[in-house]
Amino acid sequence: MYNFFVNESEKQGNCFIITESDFNHISNVLRMKTGDEILVSCNGQASLCKIEIFSDYVRAEVIEENYHNTNLPIKIHLFQGLPKSDKMELIIQKAVELGVEEITPVEMNRCVVKIEEKKKKSKQERWQLIAESAAKQSKRVVIPKVNNIISYKEFLQRAEEFSVLLVPYENKDGMKATKEALKEIKSGDTVGIIIGPEGGFDEKEIELVTDKNGKTISLGSRILRTETAAIASVTMCMLYAEMELGDINE
Repeated sequence: MYNFFVNESEKQGNCFIITESDFNHISNVLRMKTGDEILVSCNGQASLCKIEIFSDYVRAEVIEENYHNTNLPIKIHLFQGLPKSDKMELIIQKAVELGVEEITPVEMNRCVVKIEEKKKKSKQERWQLIAESAAKQSKRVVIPKVNNIISYKEFLQRAEEFSVLLVPYENKDGMKATKEALKEIKSGDTVGIIIGPEGGFDEKEIELVTDKNGKTISLGSRILRTETAAIASVTMCMLYAEMELGDINE
């Protein structure tokens, strides 16, 4: 079933009014008909709706509110060391599918790529569109936010906001440290994850983040690429939350 996002201002009584690009997508791309059903997500809640198609808009009448909830019982914020090529797009797409709430690219000492200041805004806008597309595909009820690129210093200023801050890196205790860190996560927590770029963390960055209560963890005995480490870390948190913490709305 197709999922569309709307603002509260687009709700009229028991109906949502869908216009512009989403109207075109419903009527001309998907070639849906009056009477078909879609999901409409608004303010973090998805409603099952029956549509009626007009010349320049679609009216979606709510059949069932809070039809399904795809939110995790925790909020995950992924900080990603800026990777090269199109890896950031892959990371955003998969992280959104897996349930992150927010993604922030971070410039770090060993980043291979450098993005000019004048190009950062257009990059962020493109990444946000990728997040929206992934949210629609995976039936998310919210569109995760992709923030502007920040420095590592700016990341550190936010580090203590999180209930738990995970730092995938070499750890002498291996998976034992990972298990212990996961056990600290409780329902409703906001969990930060910081992933190093292709060149990895430098020792000073690790020292600074552990001073901010960052917990170094292991992702196993294999060496992972930055994009694999990001996906593995989010997946690990998602599975732990789904299996151990249950639905935040239960």
